[in-house]
Amino acid sequence: MQNKNQVVIYGRHAVFAALDNPQRRIIKVVCLKENVAELRGRIDEKKIFAVERRELEKMLPREAVHQGVAAVAEMLSGISPEELCEKAREKKDCHLLVLDQVTDPQNIGAIIRSCAAFGALALVVQDKNSPQESGAMLKAAAGTFERLPVCRVTNLSRALEKLKKEGFWVVGMDGYAKTDISTLQKGGKLAVIMGSEGTGMRRLVEETCDLTVRLPISPEVESLNVSTAAAVVLYELNRK
Repeated sequence: MQNKNQVVIYGRHAVFAALDNPQRRIIKVVCLKENVAELRGRIDEKKIFAVERRELEKMLPREAVHQGVAAVAEMLSGISPEELCEKAREKKDCHLLVLDQVTDPQNIGAIIRSCAAFGALALVVQDKNSPQESGAMLKAAAGTFERLPVCRVTNLSRALEKLKKEGFWVVGMDGYAKTDISTLQKGGKLAVIMGSEGTGMRRLVEETCDLTVRLPISPEVESLNVSTAAAVVLYELNRK
C-alpha cells in the first residue's frame, strides 16, 4: 500500500526522468508487458512488474495518460530556504518564481516545466496553501520536476524578506499595476510572485514587493491562466 510520503508517477517522460534522478528513491515500476524491454538497464529488474492494462489503470487517476508505465516512488524532499539562499549566493544574475495560493497541481506542473525551460533558479511555494507532489503535477511537468529545486516554506512573507536580505528584488505580478513588465530592468537577482487567478497575491505578500508589474494583455481578456502567465513572465525575464 502507498504511504503518504510516496507518489505514483505516470507517463514516459515523468517516469524515465525519475529513474534517471539519483535523488529519487524508486519503490517499484509497474508497466504493460510491451514496455518491459525499455525499462531494462534503468532499474533493478526485481522492481519491474508487468501487468495487464486494467491493473495498471487501477493505480492511476481516471483517464490518466500513462503511456504504459507508472512508478511508485518516495517524494522528493526539495530544498530549504537556507539551501536556496546558498545557491543564490553563487550567482550574480538569477531569477526564481514564487507562487502564492496557486493550488491546481497541473498548473504547478506546467509552471515547473516553464521554470526549467527558462532557467529559473527554483520555485518557492507556501507549504500550507500548495498541493503536495502528485502524479498529475509530475505528468504536467514532463520530467522537469526532477531537475528544478522546489522550496516549500512555512511563511511566504518571511521567506521573501529573507530573500531580500540576500539581494533579491521582489516583483509582484498584478493585472492592475501601472508598470509594464517589459520596462523591468533585467539582471541581478529577481524573485517574481504569481498569485492565484481568482484573488491574486494576499495583502501581506504584496506588501513585501519592491514593485508590482503587469502583462500587457488585451482589455477584452480579464486574465491569463496562471501557468500561461508564468511562461510569458519567465520568457520576458530571459529576453535581452
